[in-house]
Amino acid sequence: MDIILKYFPDITERQQQQFAQLLPLYSEWNEKINVISRKDVENFYERHVLHSLAIAKIIQFTSGTKILDIGTGGGFPGIPLAILFPDTHFHLVDSIGKKITVVKEVAAALELTNVKASHTRVETLKGDYDFVTARAVAQTEELVKWTKRLIVEDDINNLPNGWLLLKGGDLSEELNQFAANTHIYNIKNYYSEAFFEEKHVVHIKKFLIDA
Repeated sequence: MDIILKYFPDITERQQQQFAQLLPLYSEWNEKINVISRKDVENFYERHVLHSLAIAKIIQFTSGTKILDIGTGGGFPGIPLAILFPDTHFHLVDSIGKKITVVKEVAAALELTNVKASHTRVETLKGDYDFVTARAVAQTEELVKWTKRLIVEDDINNLPNGWLLLKGGDLSEELNQFAANTHIYNIKNYYSEAFFEEKHVVHIKKFLIDA
């Protein structure tokens, strides 16, 4: 928990309580449904919570922003971001029902009224969103193809609407076709832990892709 305060010292007492609840909640659920590897439970706040919050080092969501988190698994990056941005709406989606069960229970325990969770495939989704988030879900080309129709044109944030993806390693080939529309933020510029050395937040602008 201290690692969250290290990088986000201005969070409220309520947010501190919610972040503190995450580990016991996920530890309890992980005994029933394996949503996090045992190794990652030991490094939970660094590898799941802080990693998710790297998006908040890139953008501070305007009140009313709508986020679609696809392939959310146990709720990452959606749940930590929903704690940090209580006035932003988060729709967390996964095709595996038991993982969405965990997301719903965690969101309820934390009283996160800004979180909606759905057991569905993203290809069948309908809705309007400002940004799509994902963490290690699929190749960028597939993510864009699945969700392009769901992103609205009008921007209300300081970054253009589009995708905010948590990716790792060398992305030059994967992002080549989107290069002119993409900005890669190296997480090591914001966090000092070795885990983040080759981790990135990738922002892809929607309006340029459709131009």
